[in-house]
Amino acid sequence: MDDFKKIHISIGSNIGDKLKNLQKAIDLIHLRIAIIESISSVYKTESVGFNGDDFLNICISLYSNDLPSDIMQNILDIEKDLGRVRNKINKIESRVIDIDIILIEEIVLDTSLLKIPHPKMNKRKFVLSPLMEIDPKINHPTTKESVLEMLGNCKNDSLVEKTNLKILNPKDKIKIDQYRYIAIEGNIGAGKTSLAKKMAVDFNSKLILERFADNPFLPKFYKDPERYAFTLEMSFLSERYQQISEDLSQLNLFNDVIISDYDIHKSLIFSKVNLNVDEFTLYRKLFYDMYNQIHKPDLFVFLNQEIPRLQRNISSRGRDYENTITNEYLSKINSGYFEFFKSRPDINFKIIDITNLDFVENRLDYLSVLDEIAN
Repeated sequence: MDDFKKIHISIGSNIGDKLKNLQKAIDLIHLRIAIIESISSVYKTESVGFNGDDFLNICISLYSNDLPSDIMQNILDIEKDLGRVRNKINKIESRVIDIDIILIEEIVLDTSLLKIPHPKMNKRKFVLSPLMEIDPKINHPTTKESVLEMLGNCKNDSLVEKTNLKILNPKDKIKIDQYRYIAIEGNIGAGKTSLAKKMAVDFNSKLILERFADNPFLPKFYKDPERYAFTLEMSFLSERYQQISEDLSQLNLFNDVIISDYDIHKSLIFSKVNLNVDEFTLYRKLFYDMYNQIHKPDLFVFLNQEIPRLQRNISSRGRDYENTITNEYLSKINSGYFEFFKSRPDINFKIIDITNLDFVENRLDYLSVLDEIAN
């Protein structure tokens, strides 16, 4: 999904409060790189090749669409912030923290900064044992060996022992799963699809995306709104009703968390702006006939963005038919949403002001939005 790749990372420490060092590394990876999908048990590993205390090691997995080089640079910065001084001659020694990218799916890289897969992974039981625990079905991209085969063929005889020590995943504090079905809404260009996609990856959720690009009446509407408004709104209503009905019928609403980048109520909101009074009266009746038959989100999130920023976002995505969207039209859509919220106190909604946020490029902004959704 938008080039998100699964990444496996090994983390170890054998100086000071080793468990605390691992936890700090996890917390910083969460803050700076990505939400962590899974964390292995903590393994105790004896030092090999030098005299030193035993290591504590873990493996983690996460998803990111950042460049591997950017992820690696972030890792180096985290190591430095935690007190690691990397030895230029690559001498084996004790370290407060050691973070290595082991695998990025089928990617093979060999640069001065990063080698993927890690060239020594199949020789390290302290990597393979926790990796086997969190992802036993993955294979080495070049040798095609499974983790189990690599572990069986590993000639390293150092002691690797699973402990009862625990590392906390910061993801567990973000209680997205308290909701079964979340609809992300907002004005045109607010970023609802970008947010829905990222949340679905980070929380292993089912994703429902509006299929607006397939609507042949949308470009025509922007050229001649009065002529095509009713046809456009009816086609959207039909499409949204069919998509929600079909997609939700295939999901287990009790076990699957569902993230959608729209709610069918947007049909009612946009139609009230786009249609004349008589058309809207008819449309509203048809809407509620359909609405009463579908499953509703238990949280409606509205991303509130200022109009100049909406226009910049619309321009940057390069859809020619959107070039005629005016500030006045966007203002009417905003007003339509807020009138809707006032008229429907029965709907559980959260309005999140993203005026000064960039949750696509700024990780802390993204985590801030998640915090508002979950709390």
